[in-house]
Amino acid sequence: MNKLMFLFNRSIIFLCAFVLIISCKKEQTIEKLPNIIYILTDDLGYGDISAFNPNGKIETPHIDNLAKTGMKFTDAHTSSAVCTPTRYGILTGRYNWRSTLKSGVLTGTSKALIPNSRTTIASLLKKKNYNTAYIGKWHLGWDWAKKNQDSTLGTGWNATDYKNIDFSKPITNGPKDLGFDYSYGHSGSLDMAPYVYVENSLPTSVPTKVTVDKGKYTWWREGPKGDDFIHDDVTPNFFRKSISYIKEKASDNNPFFLYLPLPSPHTPILPTEEWQGKSKLNPYADFVVMIDDYIGQLTKSLQDLGIEENTLIVFTSDNGCSPQADFKILEEKGHDPSGIYRGHKADIYEGGHRVPFIVKWPSKVKSNTISEHTICTTDFFATVAEIANIKLESSEGEDSYSMLTSLGIETNATEQRTQTIHHSINGSFAIRKGDYKLILSGGSGGWSFPRPNNKKALDSLPKIQLYNLVEDPSEQTNIAMSNSKLVEELTQNLTEIIDNGRSTQGLKQTNDTENHWKELWWKAK
Repeated sequence: MNKLMFLFNRSIIFLCAFVLIISCKKEQTIEKLPNIIYILTDDLGYGDISAFNPNGKIETPHIDNLAKTGMKFTDAHTSSAVCTPTRYGILTGRYNWRSTLKSGVLTGTSKALIPNSRTTIASLLKKKNYNTAYIGKWHLGWDWAKKNQDSTLGTGWNATDYKNIDFSKPITNGPKDLGFDYSYGHSGSLDMAPYVYVENSLPTSVPTKVTVDKGKYTWWREGPKGDDFIHDDVTPNFFRKSISYIKEKASDNNPFFLYLPLPSPHTPILPTEEWQGKSKLNPYADFVVMIDDYIGQLTKSLQDLGIEENTLIVFTSDNGCSPQADFKILEEKGHDPSGIYRGHKADIYEGGHRVPFIVKWPSKVKSNTISEHTICTTDFFATVAEIANIKLESSEGEDSYSMLTSLGIETNATEQRTQTIHHSINGSFAIRKGDYKLILSGGSGGWSFPRPNNKKALDSLPKIQLYNLVEDPSEQTNIAMSNSKLVEELTQNLTEIIDNGRSTQGLKQTNDTENHWKELWWKAK
């Protein structure tokens, strides 16, 4: 009897130990979160990537390979047709026009746009012990130290606007305060002074020279420049830094999040010598080809380190291509940076905000797949939250929907994106629902014809535009006059989304400046 009891007790012990081991392994599997790399190009058009534009003339084999080994989204949109607002939306999961920035972009001297109290993807992921890094172009404002506390800085558009900056002291209200453990980059676009790298809140050099370039493609504004800031090496430098960061963190127990917002192919258009002429089109196309090669180097580093399988890569652009790319020359050579879509950077038309968007995550996302679901760059916030199993508060990611369903991954999300708000450089609004897009403006709201300041052209056009994007993807036939009920419905939808302070389900939130939209969205009237 005693022997039987002994054997029984030992069996129970072995069984408990087995169950414990299985439970631990299951828990480890659940907790093995992916590394995340978000690559944001600057002013890259939907039609500039050959995987998205079979008629394009720019060859992008490495980015194409991302699409072949991951998922390509053909109906992806930025939250704005210009850069600062889109960057705000990516990091916060909130539409940019809910912030204090209602139109236009910030400059190199602008104060911080995102308050430290707002959750960003970086601060969100730190809850799950991610190491977080930003390397690249910030363009969301930060607060420079000042020589004279009683004086302000200039607006950032003039050569004399930087005299009161104390480059020997750290900035405040920057990436570090928004959840980034490591940060390295410059304040505005690459054509906006000051031309100074800031690493972990401290400028890496005190400017000793004032510089300017007025070339057709290579121009930048006059302003102070640090000795270690070499314009045509900025993009290569950011890739070198990023690859070094990946190598450093690859062996850590904790996952990493790398936000890599490139300053290119935005002006100044600066392909390095080895890439000049490679595209056989123009310097802009050369610059895109150069970026493609660096993307290849970065993705190869993941393979070499053995971490590719569980690394989630996003590749996209902050808006459509800029006219600085020289559309006329590109057109003569058979290339359109917007593909079949109307308009370009700054516009409310599709060319302003429809962008290439690729997700590669070998362990979860099937290779060589295509999603036609409509997504917005604000959606990555909720996607990351669900991947990391983080419950969002009512004041977090108000306009963000998890993309896991679109990625073919099992999800607990009960809500999917059905409506998307678009925004142009001058603050014009549009709403997309299903096949239809309503534009509450008579023109482009941006830089293509008819421009907002072209009163003669606008007076001859209807005050609103409605397009069926399935039948008319190039937005050529305005059907607003014959669809008054749909116009009324979409207008009401937009009103509710703006007024509720959120487009997702949840408690009503407050926009940073209430009722601004009443002055902006009916500008054309």
